[in-house]
Amino acid sequence: MSQLQHQLDWLKKQGLLRTLRCVDGPQDAWVTIDGAEKLLLCSNNYLGLANHPLLAEASSRAARDFGSGSGASRLISGSMRLHHQLEERVAAFKETEGALLFNSGYAANNGIIQGLMGPDDVVFSDSLNHASIIDGCRLSGARIVVFPHNDMAALEERLIVEQHQRKGRWLIVVDGVFSMDGDIAPLNSLVALKRRYDAWLMVDDAHGGGVLGARGRGSAESLGCLGDIDLQMGTFGKGFGSYGAYVAADRAVIDTLINRSRSFIFSTSLPPAVLAASLAAIDLVDSPEGAKRRARLESNRELFSHILAEAGLDLCGSTTQIVPVLIGEANITMRLSEQLFAQGIFLSGIRPPTVSAGTCRLRATLMADHSAADLRRAAETIIRVVSEGNNERARQDELS
Repeated sequence: MSQLQHQLDWLKKQGLLRTLRCVDGPQDAWVTIDGAEKLLLCSNNYLGLANHPLLAEASSRAARDFGSGSGASRLISGSMRLHHQLEERVAAFKETEGALLFNSGYAANNGIIQGLMGPDDVVFSDSLNHASIIDGCRLSGARIVVFPHNDMAALEERLIVEQHQRKGRWLIVVDGVFSMDGDIAPLNSLVALKRRYDAWLMVDDAHGGGVLGARGRGSAESLGCLGDIDLQMGTFGKGFGSYGAYVAADRAVIDTLINRSRSFIFSTSLPPAVLAASLAAIDLVDSPEGAKRRARLESNRELFSHILAEAGLDLCGSTTQIVPVLIGEANITMRLSEQLFAQGIFLSGIRPPTVSAGTCRLRATLMADHSAADLRRAAETIIRVVSEGNNERARQDELS
């Protein structure tokens, strides 16, 4: 135990120790933490659906009618009517032959890649892909080839090199919206490469689903290539305000995963209340109200990003509702996060291992429910706090 405490003490000294804050109430624009009101700028509840009355009512009704739990894994007795209805709805929403539910985004990425790829296969993975993709690649036993972030020339070079020793399947996998930088993968270029080199293309669109595209179908719809993505992975816990994840793909892919994906086979299935909330969420996203919420979120993004960028802050190339402010060192990032929290803004600092050393950041995530006035005040406060931190750092450098 003493060794563990020494490790924890070291993490704290480096500004890397993680602790939990308790949010008292729903994921709204303003939340209560330790009895104080804070502007919530680090929730993935992008469209504000997590506390929408239609989702709450659907969830309550399903719990009443179908019970609180599913009782088993899908392949035993836990494949209930609501599971099949949600999968059919996802497939229609994503315009694919089929879909399969997973219990979380992490479980989905692990299970999809492990279930489809093996030792004779190669996975080409963007260097900034989510940890769940990285772990799925490792679990698959496939050869992993990492290419520099969004660098299509470098990816093609690696495809050419690997072509000489090709044995099995190839998979190119990327985030649709990269969760730490807020930028979008060049999906049209990736589609061209996957066709040229006979590869599958998998897109983790956890942060694009419900948010991007005219109808909320995600990053591929926004770029006009929805029908060209072989494996569309997404989650319900962000833009859809519920929980769980899915992959939408051809029927043969879905049936293969049912038989080979370990995170699907060996997990108790999602409970009825969650399934019903996700069904209601897709209907909302696919409605005029969903379009209005997307428009409001985009307006908030434009306002907030513009104010920060005009002040000279580095936003890491973000073009989405994920707006990072690059700081650099972990200790400084966490100190700024605490200062903002004391001033009524809940904005998390991101540090290793989530991002690489020297690229720590304050990562803001915007919601449709944020008001323009609140975002203006928050942006101005962030600018002031970061500027004061930079001035303090400059004085310390001079003294040293």
